[in-house]
Order: sequence, then C-alpha cells, then structure tokens
Amino acid sequence: MTDTPLTTLEIEPAGAARASVIWMHGLGADARDFEPIVPELRLSAELGVRFVFPNAPIRPVTVNGGMRMRAWYDVLTMDLPRREDPDGVYASERAINALLEREKQRGVPVDRIVLAGFSQGGAMALHTGLRYPDRLAGILALSCYIPLAGKLNDERRPANQPTPIFMAHGDYDTVIPMRYGQQSAELLKNLGYRVEWQDYGMGHEVCWEEIRDVAQWLGRVLAAAPA
Repeated sequence: MTDTPLTTLEIEPAGAARASVIWMHGLGADARDFEPIVPELRLSAELGVRFVFPNAPIRPVTVNGGMRMRAWYDVLTMDLPRREDPDGVYASERAINALLEREKQRGVPVDRIVLAGFSQGGAMALHTGLRYPDRLAGILALSCYIPLAGKLNDERRPANQPTPIFMAHGDYDTVIPMRYGQQSAELLKNLGYRVEWQDYGMGHEVCWEEIRDVAQWLGRVLAAAPA
C-alpha cells in the first residue's frame, strides 16, 4: 500500500479545540461508525474536545476472500497472533502519525491528544501510541489486541511509558476472543504500563456500561493533561 493522507470525519467542540481524540474504526466500517457515540459520552464542554474519525484505506482482506474494504491492515488468518501484515500495520502507523502532526499544527498539544479505536482500530491505537516519540494524553483500545507484539519491546518509545491505557473487551467476543485482549493487557502490565482493564457481558461490540466507563476515563485523562 502506498502512503496517502487519510480522509476524516470531524466533530468540533462549541469553542476552541483544546484537546483531540483520534478514533479509528474497525475492519469493514468507516469514519461514521463511532460518530454517534460522541453525544453519549457527555464530556464537559470545558475540555474543548475535537473528535477526529479517520477512514482506513480500502484494500483486499485475505480472510474475506480478497474482498476490498476499509482496513488498517490485511487479516491473513483469524488465528490472530500467528500470521500478520507488518507492511500494512506500519503504513497505517505512518498515516495516523500524520494526523497527530496535523492536530499539533492546528494548536492541540500532543499531550492533550488521545489515540482511540475499536477492533483493528484499537490495535492501531496501541501500536502507534506505544511507538510515538512524544507523550500522549492516553490510549483507548476496545475489543482488540497488540499487533506485531514480538516487535514491541524493541520499537516502543519511553515517552509513552507512563501514558494511561484503557482496554476493554466483551466476554463473548467470537471475532477477537477476549483472551487475546487479556494477553495484550498482561504484556503491557509486565512492561510497566498503566493499563486499566474492563470486560463486559457482550460480543464484538460496545455496550452502555462500556460507553459510561470510557466517558469517565476520557474525562479523567483529559482533565489531568496539561492545559
């Protein structure tokens, strides 16, 4: 895949943007997938949060018979930790880094930016955030796992060692079984990261309790970020 800028859907705060949440969708979805969640979060207007929802590139996905769809990287097998697509993962990392740079150019300090995502998008939030050279406000990773986990120890950057990480998963997830998320959370904890883990009685989806917990977490990490 060639590197091309990502198109985005954006929701601006009522006043000036003082913080940003860059939220990546899952496989086959698009930038509108999590747009409806914004009013449900009920974040304080004082935080001045801009939501940026990027569209993943359209590419063939092996496990779906080569069908072209929006995907942050190819999925070669459903046995997720085995065969992966490093070229696709790194290309998406570069594209997400470009969005981080754009937010900085628009006046939002990087330590007031949260990288977030669901499923493949959550995997990219973890992958990109842990490798980013400057401190982020937080990493939000829902129903996902760490891609290229074997490379993490060599490629992670110290700036985001203390960054708060929220990981959540459904107990009955048959798309990405919860054990993958748990293994990823344990790996991060063993490396000294600040991981908050929650699981819910649901499948590969989000539920009201999760939205409530995400809202509380976002409120805390953005309120604690430098003004």
